[in-house]
Amino acid sequence: MDIYLIRHTKTDTFKGLCYGQSDVGLAKSFLEEAHQLQQKLPELNDNSLLFSSPLTRCVKLAERFSTFVTTDARLMELDFGDWENRYFDDIDTAILQQWTDDFVHAAPPNGESFIDLCQRVGNFWQELVQGIPQTTKQVLIITHAGVIRALLAHILKLPPANAFQFRVDLGSVHKLQHLDNYTYINYINL
Repeated sequence: MDIYLIRHTKTDTFKGLCYGQSDVGLAKSFLEEAHQLQQKLPELNDNSLLFSSPLTRCVKLAERFSTFVTTDARLMELDFGDWENRYFDDIDTAILQQWTDDFVHAAPPNGESFIDLCQRVGNFWQELVQGIPQTTKQVLIITHAGVIRALLAHILKLPPANAFQFRVDLGSVHKLQHLDNYTYINYINL
């Protein structure tokens, strides 16, 4: 089975805004970016499955591929809690530094840590690979950079802190292949 991890396209936000689980809109260039992204993918089979974060920036892209989209909250970006919809420059420097020093285990106030994100994404992955019918040849997962990094680290059994060594561009595609209970990484960040 081919599995495509797809990051949403550009958002209609300003640089430096913290918007992990906030439901922000897509940039005016969405249709053009979605078309470019579709060119990176093969033609989808009738029995392809499509999973998406429930946030609009992912669902809107997912609906370009299929009318049958399964949303799953475990595919949402990191929850930044009290920092959602605030600019990083407006967050107390000392508190922000404490988080950046140990983002894997530390969480923003009323948010979640990266290890929390890794656990929920790992649960999604295990259910996916154990529950997909043998007849399914393609799976698309429309999600966020943090989720893609966490999935890649989970699959490769890397320490969560190493996940940030993966580059995950907006509108990027990452192809995996799952065969005989083993996952291969065909390419990342296309």
